Amino acid sequence: MRIESSVTSISWIPSEAVKGVTKVPFEVGLAHYDDPPPDHIHSLTELQEADRFRFANHLSAWIEVDNGRIVDRGQGGGGQIGSTTIRFGGRGMTFAAVAFPDKRPVPVTGDGWVRFTQTAGGRTGVPAPRKVNRPPFIQISAPLAWTSLTLTLFADGTSVHELTGASPFPRHWIYDSDRNLAQKSGLVDFKRWYTRAFGTATPWGDEDSPALVTEVETALERQLSLSIMRGDAKPRIEALKQGAALVAQGDKGSDMYVLLDGVLSVEVDDAPVAQVGPGAVLGERALLEGGRRTATLRAMTACRVAAASGAELSPELLSELAAGHRREGAPAD
Repeated sequence: MRIESSVTSISWIPSEAVKGVTKVPFEVGLAHYDDPPPDHIHSLTELQEADRFRFANHLSAWIEVDNGRIVDRGQGGGGQIGSTTIRFGGRGMTFAAVAFPDKRPVPVTGDGWVRFTQTAGGRTGVPAPRKVNRPPFIQISAPLAWTSLTLTLFADGTSVHELTGASPFPRHWIYDSDRNLAQKSGLVDFKRWYTRAFGTATPWGDEDSPALVTEVETALERQLSLSIMRGDAKPRIEALKQGAALVAQGDKGSDMYVLLDGVLSVEVDDAPVAQVGPGAVLGERALLEGGRRTATLRAMTACRVAAASGAELSPELLSELAAGHRREGAPAD
């Protein structure tokens, strides 16, 4: 009996993910942030042709099982590279990215299981002259971006995937064997990526970076977050240090929040009840329940949030958002 499974990552640049002077091309329209990838992948090739991602890593594998014993195995898939378009006036110039060779170590076998690993990525084609913190102290080519995926297949027909490593930038979304969005990287660190992700500090130099992984938000939250970030009224961007409170239970408030980066703890009566990651939309219950925050939101990591008035959102949408949070056991503030 053949057992097959797969896992896929898509890497993209979300709004407000770039910092410092490198942000200028995004603000003046030369470069662009990416719309969030879809909840379900129909075709990686179509997404690539539509310029919907910067990098993708698709790992597929199979095992052959005979009387409960694994007798054969195989691995497929590979990396796919997008492109970067720079616009001058009404014209665009597209730079092809440079793919690095996929890394596929020998699969690890155990009693009734096989674990496959694949690292894929490369560098954008746009030069990025910059100072770096180790020799040669000046880099011209862009930093590298990558993901390292593992896929464990079991003789009983089940499988488990994991994002075991990734570049600190950009955002990485993980899709399960049905190609549905399952997880996402919780933290992007543009500065660390921009100054360190080259040479030995990459998987091709035998050094990977661990990835903080969070569960996905609801489809409604993704819809609302895109409306807030791309709406007419520009949201206010706030940075939180680890341990700082975004809002406190009992405070008055009318703002809605989109968590852009990092992980927030949701606390009720000083007890943590949930954690939320990038893409979460928070703040609806204060608008629905008398203007008072019903929970404290505390930064478990350094965080960035976008704050906007909730007055423009309909009560029906707010109620639907709150109901989704209750079903997930994660009350919002």
